[in-house]
Amino acid sequence: MVSVTSVPTTAEGLSQQPDRESSTDIPDSIREESVKIKVSKLRWVIVLLFSSYSLCNSFQWIQYGAVSNIFEHFYGVSTFSIDCLSMSYMVAYIPLLFPAAYLLEKCGLRTIALLGSALNCLGAWVKVGSLKPNLFPVTVLGQLICAVAQVFILGIPSNLAAVWFSEREVSTACSLAVFGNQVGIAVGFLIPPLLVPNIEDREELAYHISIMFYMTGAVASLLFILVIFIFKEKPKYPPSQAQHLSYTMETQRASYFESIARLIKNSNFVLLFISYGLNTGSFYALSTLLNRMVTLNYPGEEVNAGRIGLTIIFSGMAGAMISGIWLDKTKTYKQTTLVVYSMTLVGMIAYTMTLSLGHLWIVFLTAGILGFFMTGYLPLGYEFAVELTYPESEGMSSGLLNVSAQIFGIIFTIGQGQIIEHFGTLAGNVFLCIFLTFGTLITMFIKADLRRQKANVLPNTVSMWISISCHG
Repeated sequence: MVSVTSVPTTAEGLSQQPDRESSTDIPDSIREESVKIKVSKLRWVIVLLFSSYSLCNSFQWIQYGAVSNIFEHFYGVSTFSIDCLSMSYMVAYIPLLFPAAYLLEKCGLRTIALLGSALNCLGAWVKVGSLKPNLFPVTVLGQLICAVAQVFILGIPSNLAAVWFSEREVSTACSLAVFGNQVGIAVGFLIPPLLVPNIEDREELAYHISIMFYMTGAVASLLFILVIFIFKEKPKYPPSQAQHLSYTMETQRASYFESIARLIKNSNFVLLFISYGLNTGSFYALSTLLNRMVTLNYPGEEVNAGRIGLTIIFSGMAGAMISGIWLDKTKTYKQTTLVVYSMTLVGMIAYTMTLSLGHLWIVFLTAGILGFFMTGYLPLGYEFAVELTYPESEGMSSGLLNVSAQIFGIIFTIGQGQIIEHFGTLAGNVFLCIFLTFGTLITMFIKADLRRQKANVLPNTVSMWISISCHG
């Protein structure tokens, strides 16, 4: 039998709780700090700082793909070589997730934030050393460093939201944390076509590319310095009852590998793992190949290709924010996820059918509809995963979702790229529509087992369940 420590439902109850023998399982420091449920004023600064260096990192992911034809000319390499610069982010994430998740579990948010921002800064400055046509390997090295930095960034939003925000704000906070990544992609679509014109003179091209690289390095350096001085591990008091329970169970929590095993055995999470990968992998492929698809149908429209990408991201940010607020108010995770996923499929079909019509304004419209749902789905997946897997680490559940996204992203980017090359953009986009259909069907079978919500509503019962669960 295991000892079970019940937790009072209110802060007042906690402060009046008698000192019982069973409570000795919880360290005194945790017991003293967790008697008060309170949100920190610093929480908005923390999420803004995280979003900012996430923005910088995702900008570096897409900065080559946004003007892929220009970088092909500058470095004298193939289209596939430039695509590989974007895919390096996906390739690096898969083997490095588990070490990064282990560090998050053992060392905490601040250590992960320092590593992510430091590597992002280092990668940006390495790229500054690649401003000659024969230095493509140097730009590959810089991109690989940024790709490793992404491992310490991409799975953090749900963990950061849970640690710093109350149950009334957690979904909105997760959406804001994901915003940084999305804004970075948007800026990555917008800025490179404006700073790097499509010209033949490579020396002049090097000058324009250097402006972009130096600006990125300066921003990354500033953000790294801010992380050093501002980013904190966690607030003084837990912001929610669920987070309080998480604190009190830390010493009883099962090992890292046992946690992974339980996630794999969670059938609802496995279904979400697959469906999330199909949706987000499609987004990665679409983003990487967007410049090529637009310029094939509208030659010379590199700037508008970037603006279409910008439209996809900004409309997705609106979708994410609306979804986050809706979740905080209604807690309808399954229903909201299914509706957004279904509308992603509808948006992808509309975009596919209108891309080659010859009217850019229609492409902007259908791309905006697609982006509203496709990129708006990203924080929904994170938050739904946390609900399905509580009290497991938020970083682990989000990290596994991202592994799925990277795997499908690599498959879809290579597959769609080859289909476009041999059969055209219509066939390439139909390829994604088929897999989004599968993802929608899979989402229908996920059961809404909202464990974190139970922890906030019925803390006594759930704390008992957590104690038993953590001991197998």
